[in-house]
Amino acid sequence: MADVDVLVVGAGPVGLTAAAELRRHGVDCRIVDRLAVPNPYAKAIGVVPRTLEVWDAMGLVGRALDEAVPHLGQLVYIDGKPRPRVELTLPPEIPYPFATLPQYETERLLTEHLAGFGTEVERSTELRSLELRPHEVEAVLAHADGRIERLHARYVVGCDGAHSLVRKAAGLTFEGDALPEQYMIGDVEVDWELPAGYSMRSVNLDANGEVDDMLVCIPMPGVRRYWLSMLRPRAQAEGEDGSSTPDGTVLSLGDGQGLDLGQIQAVLDRLSPEVTTASTLRWSSAFRTSHRLVDRYRNGRLFVAGDAAHIQPPIGGQGLNTGVQDAHNLAWKLALTVRGLATDDVLESYHTERHPVAQEVVDRTVRHARTVRQAGAGPLNNGADTEMALRRQAQLLVAYSDSPLIQPQAADGTPAAGPAPGDRAPDCRGLLSDLAAYPRRLFDLLRTPRHVLLLFAGSEHASGDGAARLEACAAEAHRAAHGLLDAYLVTAAEVPEDARPVGLRPPRVRDAAGEFCDAYAPRDGEALLIRPDGYLSGRFHPAVPERLTAHLRRTFA
Repeated sequence: MADVDVLVVGAGPVGLTAAAELRRHGVDCRIVDRLAVPNPYAKAIGVVPRTLEVWDAMGLVGRALDEAVPHLGQLVYIDGKPRPRVELTLPPEIPYPFATLPQYETERLLTEHLAGFGTEVERSTELRSLELRPHEVEAVLAHADGRIERLHARYVVGCDGAHSLVRKAAGLTFEGDALPEQYMIGDVEVDWELPAGYSMRSVNLDANGEVDDMLVCIPMPGVRRYWLSMLRPRAQAEGEDGSSTPDGTVLSLGDGQGLDLGQIQAVLDRLSPEVTTASTLRWSSAFRTSHRLVDRYRNGRLFVAGDAAHIQPPIGGQGLNTGVQDAHNLAWKLALTVRGLATDDVLESYHTERHPVAQEVVDRTVRHARTVRQAGAGPLNNGADTEMALRRQAQLLVAYSDSPLIQPQAADGTPAAGPAPGDRAPDCRGLLSDLAAYPRRLFDLLRTPRHVLLLFAGSEHASGDGAARLEACAAEAHRAAHGLLDAYLVTAAEVPEDARPVGLRPPRVRDAAGEFCDAYAPRDGEALLIRPDGYLSGRFHPAVPERLTAHLRRTFA
């Protein structure tokens, strides 16, 4: 018999997310990390809007918003001359903006969140080996006191980075290559008067019009504190050899000790649009990046997520955010499986859904990295439609239409407007309930580890036989999901408040502001099913119990 349901290896943002979500879903898990203390460096700092939505669902977003700072846009300079600035402005219906937060703060918040479920990170605990068996995994752990522990887990999730032992034990390939460009990064304060909240990209061009010097500065919490990324000049880079590892994302250059303030100041002297002085160097490094992707996200009872599954150039902060969403996708599926309530497709859908997402992120960031020496090239000013490019950068366009858990598009199926099955479920405001004097958001209803069923009642279904049919759908869906489903009757704004007696089930919310109708374009009598990770599982019109339960059996045994 297994000692624990799930062992999570690695306590970075991805492993902490996996462990916290498993605990929120009621799963027994342990999380180990070989480091005695968390890494104190900023490292990954970009937080995209979709990750903030994930943290909202987890119940963590309030604390994250208190610690992070907004990333409003980018100032662009070429040969010292200003170019049109890039604004990171999303439509008002998107609840969260782009933000920056040092990785060590992200890890602290997630660690404290995890502790709220009674689970602590087991530090100075190194995974030495794994043996995959038919009904469990044996993990050999080495503790700081010299003790060797043989732990039996039903499943193991490898969030242990680019050199992942879990990935190697699972026999997964990790194909890719290193990029030729060499970079320097630093975490410093500068005394310029550039607009707060904006990053800055400054490049100088050579005689051929190609970039031969580059500086990118991204704002972080603090007074004039920035994360600086600098393209190592060709002449300097060609004079040093980078040491490489077969599967690492960071390749150290020179003595591997990073930069001093003098080196950073020299770059600022060449490229800053204002005369400025750097101070308070917290961390620096020199490196070359790789791009790699696993062939599979799973082998039996072994799973990989984050850098253990994909590494890419650090452009647009895509790596950390993709990894956090890997973990969010996997946790609810593991929870159903551990409880014996999942079909065989549930765990397999993790690879089906997340591998294409990582492939797109790797391809896109590599494409941008390979054009880094082109004047003005960047992830958000490459000529693509601005809003679509922003939504892609925000990871709001991720969809799972090809997943075995998603309702296929039917001939009479989804309406022309609103999200389709597999799409992200958008937020909306102005929902009024019978027991609250204040309006609620749809995300308030989705802050649950269960599926959520929304039954839309227009004029024909707000009362009488129509309402009874929707109530029957909710009851059958609840049974098919083994009780792991919350249902709500959503009535249109024009439906009278007293059209349906108060106190019946499912509870009623009224789309008083009309935002639900605008966002989802629901049809009278339609059912919309949303998964625990915030993606639309299916749309059913008309809502009938047989169709709903048949679809739920894709997920629930």
